[in-house]
Amino acid sequence: MSAKFSGIGELKEKSLHAALKRWYALPTDGVEVKVEGFIIDLVRENTLVEIQTRNFAKIRRKIERLVENYKLHLIFPIPRKKWIVTTDICGNVVRRSRSPKTGCYHHLFTELVSIPKMILSSNFSVEVLLVDVEEYRCMDGKGSWRRQGISVIDTTLINVYSSKVFRKAEDFLSLLPQQIDQPFSNRMLSKHKGWRMSLAAKTTYSLTRMGVLEVVAKDRRAHLFARV
Repeated sequence: MSAKFSGIGELKEKSLHAALKRWYALPTDGVEVKVEGFIIDLVRENTLVEIQTRNFAKIRRKIERLVENYKLHLIFPIPRKKWIVTTDICGNVVRRSRSPKTGCYHHLFTELVSIPKMILSSNFSVEVLLVDVEEYRCMDGKGSWRRQGISVIDTTLINVYSSKVFRKAEDFLSLLPQQIDQPFSNRMLSKHKGWRMSLAAKTTYSLTRMGVLEVVAKDRRAHLFARV
């Protein structure tokens, strides 16, 4: 393949973040405004807008501090479709392939598990964007052994497919299967939705901490959950 991704050695992991900021911003928004010692991506009237592509735990202290006095809207992108573009060390594209993984709204719980009680604040809201992206990787021999030494260099935005806003704890119940019998265990949730057990556990943990699920019984060592 002759296509080339120029400047591959200079790429930073902020491309997706920057693209989403441009996509979401209005002409009247303040960009990268300093508020109480923190840099905020966008300020829209009386609302602070933060874009976080991963690792909510890193911004936990920031969110806790800001929601005391401001409305904070957190934007989280989930790759619905992802194409992996692999280059050599000179930036020449070796291959481009579609990842078999498909992101959905419920994958929010993989990050929300770090800050489940934040949604109890009337000043906090979350917007999930389902996006299509390209992930650039380089065959530089410096990456994870699981990727056979290939490094993840950058992720770029192709398209924003859809969005969903969560403003209160009850909104997250829409991500649970409505037909599931109650009470249910993590294993039952995992089988019903085809989720991994780890995702089911993070989901029930988060919803329990929010106060919209409760543990009502135990089946051997498994907790059984029901809607409050």
